[in-house]
Amino acid sequence: MKAQNPEPIPVYFMPGMAASPEIFEHLKLPGQAFHVEYLEWFVPRPGMSLQEYAREMAAGIRHKHPVLVGVSFGGFLVQEMAAWVQARKVIIISSIKCKAEMPRRLLLARYTKLHKLLPTSLVENVEVLARYAFGDPVTRRLELYDRYLSMRDKTYLDWALEQIVNWKRDSPLPGLVHIHGEQDAVFPIGHIGPCIRVPGGTHTMIIHRFRWFNQHLPAIILEDQGSNFIPLKSNP
Repeated sequence: MKAQNPEPIPVYFMPGMAASPEIFEHLKLPGQAFHVEYLEWFVPRPGMSLQEYAREMAAGIRHKHPVLVGVSFGGFLVQEMAAWVQARKVIIISSIKCKAEMPRRLLLARYTKLHKLLPTSLVENVEVLARYAFGDPVTRRLELYDRYLSMRDKTYLDWALEQIVNWKRDSPLPGLVHIHGEQDAVFPIGHIGPCIRVPGGTHTMIIHRFRWFNQHLPAIILEDQGSNFIPLKSNP
């Protein structure tokens, strides 16, 4: 009797702050082994917490035991989604695992409220938005970023900055996989604990180092996969 092929592993990708799923356009996971889905930001309701946002985003997960992959602020979100989704694995890229990895300037913003003075009303200016979302002032990439940065809503950006600055996760999610660039200027590697280091990787390496991910991400997803699902929190 011919053995049946295993079901493809569902992998959900969450882009970074203000970004669209197009940032993943060059990522290629083998179709026989993986089923890929993309999540998109929505404008939060007034007073919505990151945990409430995560619960609503998790309601859109259509597969059992998915792998959740989040980039930058999307990494914050997928960690919070793990309270509502029994994930096979959670992977963050160019992000942080807990508040202890937060750079000093964000800690300063938390206590001084400086982030509230940022000109978020200028989100239609791609250069300004690129600085917020990618930490990248390189003007020659603006045409590219114009395509990738689709969430240009002031309410969303104000909310996102508030959630980042005030994120209070005390300890890393059990089983979390963290991939981080050694040249990340937004979340410097010096503040980052154990992770898979990408030599020369910047905060935008999901775009500019996609070949590294195409080579390594399938194995990272499959490593120790099986029945070792991340447990749901009790009373999240």
